[in-house]
This record gives sequence, C-alpha cells and structure tokens, in this order.
Amino acid sequence: MKFTELNLPDVVLKGVEQVGFTELTPVQEESIPLALGGQDVAAQAQTGTGKTAAFLISLFTRLLKNGPRKGSNPRALILAPTRELVVQIYEDAKGLGAFCDFSVQPIFGGVDYEKQRQALHKGVDIIVATPGRLIDYAKQRVFSFQDIEALVIDEADRMFDMGFIKDLRYILRKLPPFDKRQTMLFSATLSPRVTELAYEFMDLAQKVQIQPTQVTAERVEQILYHASRREKFPLLLGLLKKEEGTERVLVFVNTKREAEYLTDRLKANELKAAVISGDIPQNKRMRILKDFKEGRLHYLVATDVASRGIHIDGVTHVINYDLPQDAEDYVHRIGRTARAGALGKAISFADEDLVFHLPDIEEYIGRKIPSAFPEDDDFFWDYKRSAPRKKPPAKTGRHATPDQKKPRRRRPTHPKKGGGTPKPSK
Repeated sequence: MKFTELNLPDVVLKGVEQVGFTELTPVQEESIPLALGGQDVAAQAQTGTGKTAAFLISLFTRLLKNGPRKGSNPRALILAPTRELVVQIYEDAKGLGAFCDFSVQPIFGGVDYEKQRQALHKGVDIIVATPGRLIDYAKQRVFSFQDIEALVIDEADRMFDMGFIKDLRYILRKLPPFDKRQTMLFSATLSPRVTELAYEFMDLAQKVQIQPTQVTAERVEQILYHASRREKFPLLLGLLKKEEGTERVLVFVNTKREAEYLTDRLKANELKAAVISGDIPQNKRMRILKDFKEGRLHYLVATDVASRGIHIDGVTHVINYDLPQDAEDYVHRIGRTARAGALGKAISFADEDLVFHLPDIEEYIGRKIPSAFPEDDDFFWDYKRSAPRKKPPAKTGRHATPDQKKPRRRRPTHPKKGGGTPKPSK
C-alpha cells in the first residue's frame, strides 16, 4: 500500500515524500487507517518497523483536522522511556512535519532546564518527553495537560522495565478523559501489564500485532562464527576489513568494562570508535550519537542497557561481539539494522563461554542462525594491543608523585643532639 492511497492532508503527504517514504510497512498499514478513523490503537511492533512514522502521521493529521491551537497549552503528548528516543522522535517529527507549521518541543533531563521551561511557558503544539522532567514542569504549573487531544506512549514495555510506570500513571490521570482524546500505544510486547494499562486508560483500543519474525529475520542477513575468546578481536578486525559498506557499525558486548576495553583497542588500531555507557554525561552522549549518525564516527560499542533508545537509520552492520545471554536481546540488537525496509547484516561471535546461549536464541527466533568456522584469511593478527601510553611530564615540589621527586640528601645528625656515629667503647 502506498501513502498516496491514505487520503492524507497535502502538507503531511509532502513531508512523507520529502523524507523518502513511498510504501507502508506492515505496522503502518495496519495502524494508520485505524488511527485516521479516530480509534485508539495498541500496537505490538519491534524497533525499526516504521512505528514512529505511523503515530506521527496519524497525530499530525488529527491536529490539522481539529484546527489551530487556541491557547499556550500543548495539544499532543508523546511519551518515551529514554532521552535518546525522545531526540530521535523529535528529529523524525521535524522531518515529517516540515510543512505542518507545528511547534514541537523535546523535554528530558541532563540538558538546559530553564531553556525547556521557557519554551513550554511560551506555548507549544506537541511535547515529546520522558516522564520525570515533564512532571516537574507540570507541578510548577508551567503548562497544563487539560488541552491534550492526542497521546502517544512509545515502548510501553520499557516504561515498566525502567521503573516509569508510577510517573506514567500520574500523567495519565492528569489528562482529559480517554473518550476526549485519542491514544496510541506501541510496545515490543503486549504483555499482561501493558494490556492492563491499555484497558484502564484507552477507549476500546484496537490491537495491532506484528510478530518479531516478520520484523527482523526476513531483511537481516545473519551469520554466526564459532571462535575462541582469544580469536574474537583479530576476527573482528579481519571482518571489518573484508566486509563491504561498513560505514556505520554497532558492536554489542555484555558488560560495561568489556565495552570500554574493546573501544580502546579499536581506537589503538586507528578505527573511529566510541563507547556508550551510563557514566557518560548526557551532552557528550548526544554528541557521540550525532557523530555516529552523521558519519564522523563509524563504530559504536555498547551494552544492552546503555544502548536503550538508540534508533539510528543507516546502521549497516550489527556485530554481537558477545553473544547475548537473553534471547530477546538478540532480536533487539539485530533490529538496529535493516530499519524501515533497508537491508542489513548481523554478525555474531560464539565463544566457549557464551555458545551455550545459542539454542535459546534460535528457539526464540524460530530458526537456525547460519554458522561457520572462520577461515585463516578472516583474521587480522597484525594489530596493536592497546593505545600507546604517554610518559607524564616530570613534576617537582609537593605536586610530584613519589617516583618523580628527586631523593633528598639525608642531613647528618649533630653528635651533641644524640645523633651521629657512636663512639667506640673502651
């Protein structure tokens, strides 16, 4: 089905054409007509299926139909569990809504508090936010929820996983009644707790379910290499040199320590790499993601926890340097490539410690992952083991470390004060 068949407003269709969308993905084909008809939608869909475009197109169409904003309060609210996802939705909204003349404001912690506050006070049409800071502004009465016409809850299952459900329920109770607004909910799984949330706060929501096998396995070329722990790094370098089109690569590991260590080794071998971890300040984290998205950075190393909310189009390869211990994480990882109809490749390494998780992964995705033992020319052994360490400059005085200080000459003690060399006894 093509977007031109949906009878969208001209300004919305113009934005869709500008970003290069022509045909609807499965989740868009099932959810957009329901939303355009005014119904609430609860959709099960993985990342990379085009769900962001699905709810943005529906939301823009509804707001255009209802006329311009009458006061300073927001008309639509999009809630997401992570700052990175908020930024991604905001960027997509700017692209798809380029001709709609809506003001869109991202709200999340870790950046300029007063700037966001002033924007809300001035008045916006659409808020894209994480729950915490949004509640802070609401309690200060910077804005009111009373004029919300449309609500989107993205990645609802992660709202529960990340402990936001109490904040989410607080916001939902402040909104107009469910029969006075339209609500769209998207989640990787429609678990009992997500379904309960939909029943409580939505108006007879229509369910849309897109299975994970439809989402990833058909468009992602998957390959698994059996390699020992010692062989994994030379195999990684060898494959990066051999593979074509490795412009944007996500490398997954299981621990933060391994992520930092692997990033240092990639940098030592003159590869443009960075790590995403929970210790990195938000501004720096956003700068790293922007560099990765715009091609100044080619390799991003992350754990499953630190990478939540990273949704970047154009990822050519996903490499499971460590095989995940949770089968769901495998689907989540490889879904970062082959987004919105594009092709992608997922390469996994199974070493002697983690290969035991392979049967659970294959059972979960319902298929065997093609596997191979690497050939000799797949390895690159002539690598640097670590970045060269610069010798610190010599210091003097009280700031010097013990090994930098010059030894002081010991002053002999005066014999009359009880020191010095004792006289021989007669």
